[in-house]
Amino acid sequence: MDQFFGRIASRCATIMGQPAAFLIATGACIIWAVTGPVFHYSDTWQLVINTGTTVLTFLAVFLIQNSQNRDGSAIQAKLDELMRALPRARPEFIGIEHLSDKEICGIREALAREAGLSNEAVASAASADASVDELLARR
Repeated sequence: MDQFFGRIASRCATIMGQPAAFLIATGACIIWAVTGPVFHYSDTWQLVINTGTTVLTFLAVFLIQNSQNRDGSAIQAKLDELMRALPRARPEFIGIEHLSDKEICGIREALAREAGLSNEAVASAASADASVDELLARR
């Protein structure tokens, strides 16, 4: 089921991202607007565009999320491989995407301090005394 949905989602995302898809959607809206006088701007006429756009938007959200999840996972795997291959890289960074937002912010702030960056966010951080290695060791 996952492979089937993945293939469908990939194909739909590719099709929806094409200029032709945008032109078709724009054309449909123009046709709808032009037919307003023919249908006397009835409630049914308005319902057609409202229902159509709502359903398509609802489905597109799932397709976009699936594509983003796949892309994010692939990018993370590539970054993890680069981290593993570089001799000076800290392997503790591999998998930090599974930490909480607070833990990741702490690591980012500690990295900024290590790099010698001074900004208000780093200066006022609650975890100002923690080093990157200490934060990574908490995992």
